[in-house]
Amino acid sequence: MTPSLPTTMHAVLLNGLGGIEQLEYRTDVTVPQPAPGEVLIQVRASAVNNTDINTRIGWYSKSISTDTGAGGASGFENVNGEDASWSGASVKFPRIQGADCCGYIVAVGQDVSPTRIGERVIVSNLLRTYVDYRPYECWTFGSECDGGFAQFAVAPSKETFKVECNWTDAELASIPCAYSTAENMLHRVRLGAEVVLITGASGGVGSAAVQLAKRRGATVIAQCSPAKASEVKALGADHIIDRKADLVSLLGENSVDVVVDVVGGDDWPDLLRVLRLGGRYAIAGAIAGPIAEIDLRTLYLKDLTLFGCTFQEDEVFNNLISYIEAGEIRPVVAKTYSLNDIHQAQEDFLSKAHMGKLVLIIPEVNQ
Repeated sequence: MTPSLPTTMHAVLLNGLGGIEQLEYRTDVTVPQPAPGEVLIQVRASAVNNTDINTRIGWYSKSISTDTGAGGASGFENVNGEDASWSGASVKFPRIQGADCCGYIVAVGQDVSPTRIGERVIVSNLLRTYVDYRPYECWTFGSECDGGFAQFAVAPSKETFKVECNWTDAELASIPCAYSTAENMLHRVRLGAEVVLITGASGGVGSAAVQLAKRRGATVIAQCSPAKASEVKALGADHIIDRKADLVSLLGENSVDVVVDVVGGDDWPDLLRVLRLGGRYAIAGAIAGPIAEIDLRTLYLKDLTLFGCTFQEDEVFNNLISYIEAGEIRPVVAKTYSLNDIHQAQEDFLSKAHMGKLVLIIPEVNQ
């Protein structure tokens, strides 16, 4: 450990699957040391994401079939912890969550140049280093390894990216999980100057998708609650429709080229009905419920292509860095919290009352 760095730190530990009470704020957690190929980051900010909630409550387990909100605050009574992570394995406790990380490199492991010390960085939330870059495999930062809800975090040097911009720490911390998820969906469907329907457009991933789709020249139809319509419109959406609207009646069948979905749920079949012949559908979340009914005739008679989107090719995160540095995107930060207010931050996140990202500001080391 570098002599000038402390040996203990403030961090939030997830002690097991369940409700918000499983998150414990501690001030005596051992500071990690970077292994060969890793860097040590002094974390400045880390945003709240659906994956933090889903991991805490075990929602990724196939034993759960309801929407995330049903157990978001209290957890689920019966959940199989053996398949409760992104990777389909069990989560090891205690775990420091936090899929997002913005901070400064303060130490490096063997085989990493010390010239990296001092860089302002963000970390790819889907890590390929730990699985030897095998296709369609990855670790999630804050799930399969410790993440950003702490004063210090380690990450692979290859997947820790220097960013040069005038953004705040909170803004940069809003990028890794939500924006890479959104960009990955658009990358997978090869979105161009087409008509795209984006569900959940006021959320972290949805609002990112609106900005990123407009950057690609698309005509964006954004689905959200009426209370957030003006804010989503300000992000660049061309048309706003109520999240409870009858899509087929409002848009018509065969009316859109691409659907970008993070909602799922009971209304899912209509998303395929509004796709044109040969249309593409991408999904990277199911906050309204993971179980849906599909009419296979719709799928094959319309020659649709469905993309399940988790794994990200390297160029996805590289693209995001270039967009940031070129000034082509900018996240909306709705509210910031101190790290020890994580319970309130997650409660506010679950209320879905805010438009934009909720971000935890990590205390300085001497605090």
